[in-house]
Amino acid sequence: MSIAPPSSLDVPPEQALLAVDMQGYSQVQEAKMAPLRSDLDDVLTNVLAHIGLQDPRERPGAFKDTGDGAILVMPAKDIARLVDPLLEHLHAALVRYDRERLAGAPAIRLRAAVHVGPLSLPDHRGDAINEVCRLLDSQVVRTALTAAREHRRGLLAAVVSEAAFRRTVRAGRTPDLDEEHFLRATARVDGKAFEEPCWLFVPQMTPKALDPLINPDAPEDEGGTAAPTPPSGPGGQGDPSRPPAVFQFMGDMTDTTVINKVGTMRIDRRRI
Repeated sequence: MSIAPPSSLDVPPEQALLAVDMQGYSQVQEAKMAPLRSDLDDVLTNVLAHIGLQDPRERPGAFKDTGDGAILVMPAKDIARLVDPLLEHLHAALVRYDRERLAGAPAIRLRAAVHVGPLSLPDHRGDAINEVCRLLDSQVVRTALTAAREHRRGLLAAVVSEAAFRRTVRAGRTPDLDEEHFLRATARVDGKAFEEPCWLFVPQMTPKALDPLINPDAPEDEGGTAAPTPPSGPGGQGDPSRPPAVFQFMGDMTDTTVINKVGTMRIDRRRI
């Protein structure tokens, strides 16, 4: 029996995709762009080698330089490893780079997106590559990276597509990460007809701490992430005779997330 020739009706084989983008790269001085980009390539190469994944540059069409980042196409069987352990190892590598970089060299802060879907190589036929780019550009992962930087001095925020999440975390293929490490969100891109459920992961930041920063207008009694409301009866928060709460921060604050509300803050400058 003869084999039918390739057709546009054929579904391309599935691939695992990782896309990364450096925050603020366009604001880096031109003379520092090439070294910074080279440093990012070194970080990615070392992380892939450390966790035993093949360098995508060894597969035709599996590595795409996007200027301020890159798109890596891996065999579909590697999708779980792109979530765990790659994301934690990537963050650790960025932290090491930050400690060892020369004075004046820019930090590398990354948005990352993990996705899986049909994609042919090397011609990139299939929606998967566009979808991973939309996830990477989505407002939720941009906000997550800002939150990571401001609240944990973090260097990485990642978004995992619903399809990738189902086949990795929910399927039990991520030994050190489970669903409670991720915040469910919706990825949208300004000016694009793109709206997809997704999962956010920020190393060293819990979904409970991340949620009010991603969804500041969400009702406090929804989502199960708001702090419990004290009773409003005698002695409760709503009791006018109750003295105001006093917070004393005796040392440096390394985590500036304060759950609930602070009505008035007074700074005793005699202690500064």
